[in-house]
Amino acid sequence: MSNRNKVEITFEKTLFASRWLMAPMYLGLSVALAMLTVIFVRELANYAPQIMTLTAEKTILVVLTLIDLTLAANLLLIVLFSGYENFVSKLELDAGVDRPDWMGTVDFSALKMKLIASIVAISAIDLLKRFFEIGEAGKDPVAEERELYWLVVVHLTFVASGVLMALMDWLSSKSVKH
Repeated sequence: MSNRNKVEITFEKTLFASRWLMAPMYLGLSVALAMLTVIFVRELANYAPQIMTLTAEKTILVVLTLIDLTLAANLLLIVLFSGYENFVSKLELDAGVDRPDWMGTVDFSALKMKLIASIVAISAIDLLKRFFEIGEAGKDPVAEERELYWLVVVHLTFVASGVLMALMDWLSSKSVKH
């Protein structure tokens, strides 16, 4: 084996081992998941005692907030598990009944689609919450209208991005098959 081969092999092994630099980032995402859980529990604890005095509209806003946090947590779990399995190492856990069916099957393309779908859902929930807040006392109608305009523009941008990403994935899958 020549020196060049030894250098090349060492370099490639070093590059391959560098994937473990991502591990602390996935651990950080676990901490972020714990943070979302604390915020969810805080919101629930804040509004649960008010159940008898909440209006229907306020109850819907609270529920939408909790759904929003749950969707963000679901997205975080998908990124955490599939990112770790795709880029760092396979999770060698017992494949019992608790293991989600999607684990080990979400590739980078599917991860992108789940990410954009979650972003669109979160954006839609935020937009819906803002629509429920229209006309609340103390709000400037002109500023409120401008804010709603931009929220709709951003949401439609997310939707268009998702459609374009799905189209690109579909076209890519068609070209691979031929």
